[in-house]
Amino acid sequence: MSKNVYTFGFLIFIATMLVFFGVYFFGYNTNYFNTSMLLNAFLMPALYTLGAYFSVTTYKKEVKEIGFRDAFGKAFKPMFIGGILSMASIFGFLNFIDTDAKDTLNFQFVERNKKELTEIYQKQRSIMKTEKEKQDLDKDYQKSMQSFSPEMVKD
Repeated sequence: MSKNVYTFGFLIFIATMLVFFGVYFFGYNTNYFNTSMLLNAFLMPALYTLGAYFSVTTYKKEVKEIGFRDAFGKAFKPMFIGGILSMASIFGFLNFIDTDAKDTLNFQFVERNKKELTEIYQKQRSIMKTEKEKQDLDKDYQKSMQSFSPEMVKD
């Protein structure tokens, strides 16, 4: 019975790595960060939920009646196993095999945040009425933009 948990955990790991390398090989472009964020937000929870569901239903077919504690354990363990294996593999890949992909993700993350900060700044500046408010906003904006300087964004 416990073999079922490890099997589904390994299957979740395989599916996660297929998604990761699919995005790496076919989606490695100027939107790599956004693509990976969207997949992590929408596809991966569905994938992990399916893994948990099939783990619990397979176990339920074996024992017929299942309590909450057993169902929770049979759902959580495969997700945990698949997640830990995936995180370790992706960490190793980005930090030791292809550090350029890590640099690309970091660069796109910083650029996205700078763009969002500038959009918010411009929107807030158009709302401001007094010159004092605008000066304070400009000061805060410049201070925030300094946090994105190359010296501050190092590894």
